[in-house]
Amino acid sequence: MHVSVLGTTIELDETVVAEPEAEIRRQLTAYERGERRTFELTVEEPPGLTGEVMAAMAEIPYGESRTYGELAEELDTAPVAVGGACGRNPVPVVVPCHRVVGHDGGLRGYSAAGGVATKRALLEFEARQSDPAQSRFPWSPPEE
Repeated sequence: MHVSVLGTTIELDETVVAEPEAEIRRQLTAYERGERRTFELTVEEPPGLTGEVMAAMAEIPYGESRTYGELAEELDTAPVAVGGACGRNPVPVVVPCHRVVGHDGGLRGYSAAGGVATKRALLEFEARQSDPAQSRFPWSPPEE
């Protein structure tokens, strides 16, 4: 399914979410309005590292980030493996892979439409919602 979030269209695999498409859209709309910080959706995580990384990403609080290295250390794997698993996340935004950044705050990549620009927009949106004085995500480097 395709959903519009912050002016871009993101593809989500609704088959891994137990709730109906209408509920997914309702919660994403509330997120975009700043009315929702967590999703109450049942996501079926795949077995193996991708599922483990998805579970770890789901624990990253709204408006915060973790590095690929931090997740790798937590999961006893390599940062590049975490990055690959982030890229396989079938439900971006719902499972917040946008909250995973490089060790220097660099945004590296994002598998959803718009790539890094979408990732930056999501992080800046959450930063502003968390602290309206924030104009940009505090960890991101200047525009590249």
